[in-house]
Amino acid sequence: MATTKWVIDPTHSEIQFKVKHLVISTVTGSFKAFEGGVETDTEDFDGATVHFSADVDSIDTNQAQRDQHLKSADFFDAENHPKLSFSGKLSKKGDDSYKLNGDLTVKNVTKAIEFAVEYGGNMTDFYGNNKSGFEISGKINRKEFGLEWSAVTEAGGVVVGDDVKLIANVQVVKQ
Repeated sequence: MATTKWVIDPTHSEIQFKVKHLVISTVTGSFKAFEGGVETDTEDFDGATVHFSADVDSIDTNQAQRDQHLKSADFFDAENHPKLSFSGKLSKKGDDSYKLNGDLTVKNVTKAIEFAVEYGGNMTDFYGNNKSGFEISGKINRKEFGLEWSAVTEAGGVVVGDDVKLIANVQVVKQ
């Protein structure tokens, strides 16, 4: 079978992260500008290669002051590191379950990461476009990627947790 290329449909996809604030609640953020795709030699995506990048400047936590802090050198340093990226390979584990193993790069720090992937299926839209959907989840320690800013409250509580949950709901379009 020939290699099939798919690209992310940004209007039907979302890239989110969740991190504990004060260790008592969770703050959710997203990246509004991103791109990526999949290349596969199989109908079921087993062995497919995946690439993705997000514009750090597009970070959105629904609070402008926090967004600016995340873009600063304390965290992502968007001025010097405008993108984060991932490249890896899908491997089928069950009917609709996959693992996505690859390299995540944030602030020029690259680490191996594994994501759990649920395949949502394949469908042709109203315009004749062949689409497939995936829900992707994983977790990283932010400090391993140089996102080391930390503060402690007067009561001794941690302001930002170290573990960050990564969630992506992605729809790709066959080219």
